[in-house]
Amino acid sequence: QVQVVESGGGLVQAGGSLRLSCVASGSDFSINTMGWYRQAPGKQRELVGTITSGGHTNYADSVKARFTISRDNAKNTVNLQMNSLKPEDTAVYYCHANIRRRIGPTIRAGDYWGQGTQVTVSS
Repeated sequence: QVQVVESGGGLVQAGGSLRLSCVASGSDFSINTMGWYRQAPGKQRELVGTITSGGHTNYADSVKARFTISRDNAKNTVNLQMNSLKPEDTAVYYCHANIRRRIGPTIRAGDYWGQGTQVTVSS
């Protein structure tokens, strides 16, 4: 089994910063793309940003220049540094990992999600 677990959410004032972390654990797996998504109340889950195993990043326009994704391939971790936070950034943030696992003689790829961590930005 592979697990993806986030940490680091909380309450912060507008203009402040937070750092989210995520780690994937298990056996016989490797990770393709990792990333962060968020879901605000009454809205659909949306992309925040992704990072490939080679370090190429992609961000939603709403967070560009404010959020930074980084990754440690050796530790199977991905981080999201959020600066200049706005009330509209309030949401549950989910870590995502596209993972290849060896199951018997085969290798299968699949999407794994964390349980989510709440980020609340007060005005």
